[in-house]
Amino acid sequence: MSESTPTNPNSQPTEAMASVSQNQEITAVDHRNAKTRQLLGMKGAAPGEKSIWKIRLQLMKPITWIPLIWGVVCGAASSGNYTWTWENVLKAAACMLVSGPLLAGYTQTLNEYYDREIDAVNEPYRPIPSGAIPLPQVTTQIWILLILGNVVAFTLDTWAGNQFPTITTIAILGSFIAYIYSAPPLKLKQNGWLGGYALGASYMAFPWCTGHALFGELNWKIVVITVIYSLAGLGIAIVNDFKSVEGDRQFGLKSLPVMFGVTTAAWVCAGMIDVFQAVIAVYLITIHENLYAAILLLLIIPQITFQDMYFLRDPLKNDVKYQASAQPFLVLGMLVAGIAMGHAGV
Repeated sequence: MSESTPTNPNSQPTEAMASVSQNQEITAVDHRNAKTRQLLGMKGAAPGEKSIWKIRLQLMKPITWIPLIWGVVCGAASSGNYTWTWENVLKAAACMLVSGPLLAGYTQTLNEYYDREIDAVNEPYRPIPSGAIPLPQVTTQIWILLILGNVVAFTLDTWAGNQFPTITTIAILGSFIAYIYSAPPLKLKQNGWLGGYALGASYMAFPWCTGHALFGELNWKIVVITVIYSLAGLGIAIVNDFKSVEGDRQFGLKSLPVMFGVTTAAWVCAGMIDVFQAVIAVYLITIHENLYAAILLLLIIPQITFQDMYFLRDPLKNDVKYQASAQPFLVLGMLVAGIAMGHAGV
């Protein structure tokens, strides 16, 4: 006869307790991730934030500041005049403050204000549709960020010794485009092409030109090159439209995913980024910066790989993964192009 193995009566409760503990740990991690997403202004945020300062920060979407801050770095590189002194570091930091927290924060808060009805459908956990902050406070925040951004821009012009207030002019122009992008009657974001390009230029051309003007003399070549490069920025802008398809369609906004469908829009998005990065590489060859052109072209390869792995297969599910994996190669390419232009004395 075979002997039966004795069972431990306490084993099942122990396993159940371990399973509950593991589930609680997973839930806690998910809650922390959702809170982080909330603070950064990302999709999938957690509702219920009580701190008014965190709510104000959420309105400003800090995740969107990164490419603008990086654009300042690229502009400083393209000037060919940046040196590592304490004064220049402080200048660059102040310029990043203008491009990122102040004027990008103004743009995002303004967009939140005018998109509150759409967000009630797409992202009801956002501060305004959720009722976390009253509209008069949102309006006050918009004005404070706008005024501070332009005041600091004028201060930078004075600090840089610019005879013409180039940085202030860029700040005013950018503020105006941000307004007509979000506000009626123009509301550029109603059209996927116009709105996407306005956003792309705001992300790439404006901060780049600002950084260049801070450390050098802004010229028409840099303006034209950055305006062309902004067509790659249009590809970045399209990514943000995929999470809003339902609400955009309901409110008649003609974003590219609404106009062409999710799959076609994903291909347009990826293609714009890759093609115009290659165009800039060709330009670098024409000014005999072949090494930098080769580096820029090589950076496109992993970018295409991640586009295929994530975005083109399921843009609705993998938009965040795609942004985290592929877009760093675009922003590194921007810096490569900036260094090349500075080296060539464009």
